[in-house]
Amino acid sequence: MKAILLISHGSQSPKTKQEVKALVKILKKQSKILIFKYAFLEIESPSIPVGIDQCVNEGATHVVVLLNFLNSGKHVDIDIPTIIRQASKKYPQVLITITKPVGQHPRIVDLFLDMLNEK
Repeated sequence: MKAILLISHGSQSPKTKQEVKALVKILKKQSKILIFKYAFLEIESPSIPVGIDQCVNEGATHVVVLLNFLNSGKHVDIDIPTIIRQASKKYPQVLITITKPVGQHPRIVDLFLDMLNEK
């Protein structure tokens, strides 16, 4: 069973966690994927390892780590893959894959143009 784990950086602001929770609720409903969780790299909880644990405990055999990061950088290129490698060792029976950052998606230009047209 496929699970999605949307991960964000984390913030001191409680508003950030509420926005992430709201996004996951909408994505889960529209995607019809039964296991759809969120986690944070730092500052906020749950952590990425805990999020993966939650997915596996609910029966996931494939966890797609959905990056809620705009661009590549230390977190995307080093920190998150390191966490995923550790989780893969803990759960060798589970396939864990990572998406590209949002900024590398081909429709990012359309999104930004839409935002500009709103102003």
